[in-house]
Amino acid sequence: MFTFNDVLRKIENEIAELQYPYPPKSLYEPIKYILSLGGKRIRPALVLMACNLYKENIENALRPAIGLEVFHNFTLLHDDLMDEADKRRNKPTVHKVWNANAAILSGDAMMITAYQLIGETEPAHLKEVLNIFTATALEICGGQQYDMEFESRTDVTEDEYIEMIRLKTAVLLACALKMGAILGGASHADAEHLYQFGINIGLAFQLQDDLLDVYGNIATFGKNIGGDILCNKKTFMLINALRLANPEQKKELNDWMSRTSFSPIEKINAITAIYNQLDLKRLSEQKIQTYNKQAIAYLDALSVAPEKLTILKEVCAHLMNRQY
Repeated sequence: MFTFNDVLRKIENEIAELQYPYPPKSLYEPIKYILSLGGKRIRPALVLMACNLYKENIENALRPAIGLEVFHNFTLLHDDLMDEADKRRNKPTVHKVWNANAAILSGDAMMITAYQLIGETEPAHLKEVLNIFTATALEICGGQQYDMEFESRTDVTEDEYIEMIRLKTAVLLACALKMGAILGGASHADAEHLYQFGINIGLAFQLQDDLLDVYGNIATFGKNIGGDILCNKKTFMLINALRLANPEQKKELNDWMSRTSFSPIEKINAITAIYNQLDLKRLSEQKIQTYNKQAIAYLDALSVAPEKLTILKEVCAHLMNRQY
């Protein structure tokens, strides 16, 4: 079995060696830039680790795994443009270094490059891998559309929110694991168990992200605290605050959400105080734990030796062990 660091080295080496043979070179500079910003490389790592559960030689999974990472970064590039974000991993975003048109066009080239890499899948598995990837790519677009629509709504339900984050975040983790299982020759049942593991760990991860945005430590979270509150993002926390609030609390929430001019720290403190009154931190932690337990149950249902699951469980624990 490869260690997580072994897998990461393979991924970084392959990304460093990517070639862009079609002119002009300027089209690919933004692609090289966003890929050079790093990141956890969790998605390609999951492809390789899932494959490694069933076979020792994982070279056949490497190019499709990199294709998934290129696709993931394409979604980040376009998300940054849509959100008018200035920073990505503490560096200027692509549309800030170049411009919006360059970000759109280079993003399109990234999507095509992702398909090109995934298209290098061995023929026996190509159709199945392309089918799961294409379905996932469309689901992620659906998740982004829901997210945009939620911006103008105050009646978003918890179930709607869970479905949005399933599409926007969880399905790509699930796709990575299922792709790896297929390339490793896993049974249909095992491939599906790994897919559901990815869905549940993805939901737990995003819910924890919501929680850390309110209660996180900026030094370990890596983002400014309270960003979701400032932009009225419909998170698990806000949705449940609106659902559980008494009339006075709801009036205060709606008042803060309707203001166009305010002190950022005052708004963060006021809404966090309501979250505290409603004990939403505990409610969120319970929901996260539920999905985390379901994820581990799917992992334990695999027909592989338990010791082979150690690395995946460690990665899962690492993802879920971000500190407040």
